[in-house]
Amino acid sequence: MSTIIVLLWLANIVLDTFGQLSFKAAAVAPDLGEGLARWRAMARRPWIWLGAGAYIGEFVVWLAFLSLVPLSQGVLLGSINIVAVMVAGRMLFAEKFSPLRTLGILLVACGVAVVGIGG
Repeated sequence: MSTIIVLLWLANIVLDTFGQLSFKAAAVAPDLGEGLARWRAMARRPWIWLGAGAYIGEFVVWLAFLSLVPLSQGVLLGSINIVAVMVAGRMLFAEKFSPLRTLGILLVACGVAVVGIGG
């Protein structure tokens, strides 16, 4: 893979992970209330807007990435985002890894490695 493809792939991972974590941060505060009041409170939090901005950036990066790699390869390489989000969720939000989730992470990572090596 060329340097630009790798850089776009890494940017996609970072932007997607940051977007997911931002949305989680916007949604987990205990003082948000319920129902419509909760949605309004989340809309006032900067994390929700940082997450939306990250997703807009990811959209642009993803289009650039897909313009350079076959779709079948790009989608499989993009699935590493699942692993990045799960690991970051564990680190930042103390989310638990069950044995099956750990197995899933390992299988996804192995699959991405196979696709990356196979070109």
